[in-house]
Amino acid sequence: MKDAQTLLCVSHRTTYHYSTLVETAQHLATIRPLACAWQHVVAHTERIEPAPSYLNSRIDAFGNDVLYFALDAPHERLQMVSETTVQLTPRWSDLDPEATSAWEEVADSLRFRAGGACHPQAEFCFASPNIALKPALRDYALRSFRPGIPIVAGAIDLMHRIHADFDYKPSATMFDTPAERAFDMKSGVCQDFAQVMIGCLRALGLPARYVSGYLRNDPPPGQPRLIGADASHAWVSVHCPQSGWIDLDPTNDVLADMDHVTLAIGRDYSDVSLLRGMILGGGAHRVDVAVGVVAL
Repeated sequence: MKDAQTLLCVSHRTTYHYSTLVETAQHLATIRPLACAWQHVVAHTERIEPAPSYLNSRIDAFGNDVLYFALDAPHERLQMVSETTVQLTPRWSDLDPEATSAWEEVADSLRFRAGGACHPQAEFCFASPNIALKPALRDYALRSFRPGIPIVAGAIDLMHRIHADFDYKPSATMFDTPAERAFDMKSGVCQDFAQVMIGCLRALGLPARYVSGYLRNDPPPGQPRLIGADASHAWVSVHCPQSGWIDLDPTNDVLADMDHVTLAIGRDYSDVSLLRGMILGGGAHRVDVAVGVVAL
């Protein structure tokens, strides 16, 4: 039985090594974990080397705390280090998947109607940069969403099937591989598993969003180590009228709960990537990542 609350310490170090000097750079970084009802950020520190000439932050359209920074001095290496302690509260003890709304009712309630109410969840029913809504995704999803199936029960069954049908292969895809391509190959990493599942749900008109975060990598005695625990992780959140957003991890075939630290949410990976922006120079680059998530 899991504790009522769990304290996890997250350490994340990312280092970019450039083959030639970067003369100047403008970056956006998503390295501050989200504060939400089930996750309290107890402490957080961050360090960027070389020290930015400009550093600011703002809350983006999805509620994420995003850093904006500039580097004006030439540099061959960029390193970002964050240390965070979060307190997690269990979310699913009262969840009954069979007692949730039929999936058709949820999809119908979010369809656009002239003069009708605009639901904030509807934003996550549409295609996004990495996720096109293809008939093949809809056909695959319908095997889990038969007529009248409760939305959460259908989503859990879809998660089971993706976990069983897809192979976890880190070399099969790139950071910008679209969901359609990963679906055709039936392989990829956590990002691909999540984006495929999101595409399936949205193809049925259901609201689904992308969640980035971390996995605990010191499981309790007797429990298996989760896949993807030594790097950033990704999973899926589907909206249920009765229970709000329900987080599912198709890579590990579990509901995301006490072993999952939420970093950011968006439509797909392109909204929440760790680092994005523009640089002048740099040539080729290599990235080293070290992530640790342990219980206190």
